[in-house]
Amino acid sequence: MEIIYKYFPELDPRKLEQLKMLKALYTEWNEKINVISRKDIDLLYERHVLHSLAIAKFIRFKPESHILDIGTGGGFPGLPLAILFPDSNFVLVDSIGKKILVAQEVSKAIGLKNVIAEKQRAEDVTEKFDFIVSRAVADFSQLYQWTYRKFKKQQVQEMANGYIMLKGGDLQEEMEPFKPKAKIIALSDYFEEEFFETKKIVYLPASLK
Repeated sequence: MEIIYKYFPELDPRKLEQLKMLKALYTEWNEKINVISRKDIDLLYERHVLHSLAIAKFIRFKPESHILDIGTGGGFPGLPLAILFPDSNFVLVDSIGKKILVAQEVSKAIGLKNVIAEKQRAEDVTEKFDFIVSRAVADFSQLYQWTYRKFKKQQVQEMANGYIMLKGGDLQEEMEPFKPKAKIIALSDYFEEEFFETKKIVYLPASLK
């Protein structure tokens, strides 16, 4: 938890307590259903929680924002973001039922009221959202084809509705079709740990016109 205090010293006791509960919950669930690699479970707060919260360094979701987390796995980045933004609404989807079960049970255990987690493919989601978040789910061209019609037309933030994705490595070829609209931010701008040196946020507005 020290690494969370380091970068989010302003968090209130309720949010800190919910974040603190994640380690025991994911450790317990990971013994039943492998949603986090064994070597990463001890680094949960750096490689999963803080990585997810990088999005909160990029944007502060306004109350009543509606956010879709695609390929959430066991709940990342959706659950840490839902803790930070309790007045926003999060829908977490994954096609693998046992992973969604973990997200559902962790959400329930820490008392989140702003999360719906469902076994569902991204292309089958029928709601409309302000933002779509994801963490290294698929090639972006594929993700875009699945989801580009799933945005609300009305904008609630200064930032246009769109995709906010956590990616790693060389993104030049993958994002070439979306230039110059795509904005890429190195997570090393936010966090000094070595793990984040190759990690990035990619923001793409919903409208490419």
